[in-house]
Amino acid sequence: MRGWLLAAVVLADLGGASARAEDCGKNGEGFNRWLNSFKQVAILDGVSAGAFDAALGGVSYDPEVKRHDGGVAMFGHNFAGFAASHVTPGMVARGKAELKRYAEPLAKIEQRFGVPGPVLVAIWGQETSFGGDNGSFPTYTALATLAYDCRRAERYRAELIDALMLVERGIVQHPSQLRGAWAGEIGQTQLMPSAYLMFATTPDGTGTPDLVHDGADALASTANFLKAHGWQQGAGWDEGEPNFAAILQWNSAEIYAKTVALFADRLAGR
Repeated sequence: MRGWLLAAVVLADLGGASARAEDCGKNGEGFNRWLNSFKQVAILDGVSAGAFDAALGGVSYDPEVKRHDGGVAMFGHNFAGFAASHVTPGMVARGKAELKRYAEPLAKIEQRFGVPGPVLVAIWGQETSFGGDNGSFPTYTALATLAYDCRRAERYRAELIDALMLVERGIVQHPSQLRGAWAGEIGQTQLMPSAYLMFATTPDGTGTPDLVHDGADALASTANFLKAHGWQQGAGWDEGEPNFAAILQWNSAEIYAKTVALFADRLAGR
């Protein structure tokens, strides 16, 4: 369900190594040669050889990721049908239970960022069924495959560098075990690596956030993202209200944003 939260990253002129890393492909042919050249790009960008090898050593091109990317379906044009299948009575009941269970951290989060719990829990529910399904694709394999593929190589090479920085900084300690969505999103609310680096936080801003295993940290990081993208405390979030634009920054598909807003309305008792 996630849109691609991809930050623009300008890579420095890396000479010959950069030129070689400009190669791309539409299948696995040439992937290993490209990956070897990309290692030099990553090192010049501040990633150690050890972090690169820990994340990408032995990684191979994944045609399943390519198939998902080539056949990705948009949300369509039928909001009523989409919302009916994603804001079910069962989902609403579960969401209300999570609001109660996470009442304390959600209160801290709203105090810090001004984003109400119903909106955060609605996104959480839509993204991963409240942390129940973060995705099963090996994250570094998926990102490397998309970074090599010609369709969106520049975007994903930037994301791959950011994902490697998560290893370099010790945020991801076991990269081979990290699993997420086929497009490289990580954690219980599905942040891209660039967004993880920029917005990961805990409810009170102390300690080391863990967006994969800690729901409260994932909710806090989502609120941080929304605040940075224009969320206005106390304003409405439905279509036509000020904060609908911030939800669109989370995911630019209007049907998705309207579904999140509707879900949040139900959770808030509207």
